[in-house]
Amino acid sequence: MNYWRKPLDRDKVKPGDFEVHILKDRCKGCRFCIDFCPRQVLRDSDDLNTKGYRPAAADPAKQCINCGFCVIVCPEFAVSVAMRLEKEPNV
Repeated sequence: MNYWRKPLDRDKVKPGDFEVHILKDRCKGCRFCIDFCPRQVLRDSDDLNTKGYRPAAADPAKQCINCGFCVIVCPEFAVSVAMRLEKEPNV
């Protein structure tokens, strides 16, 4: 997207690194989270869960911005978003 104005601290502030967690057995495959995701982070999974539905899956190549749309629209409360923790090196 191209904006006509830019934040003054754009070079100093970077967006957080978030990851989407989906409870596969709770998901019923309604695709609301997939359809409402502005960054297309979510997609259909190739697997079936215990109920026989194709649950949503997060695409690790795309970056979640924690907008919260997927969490709000999920009727089964199967989606959550958390900040990705950086792993400390073992010393």
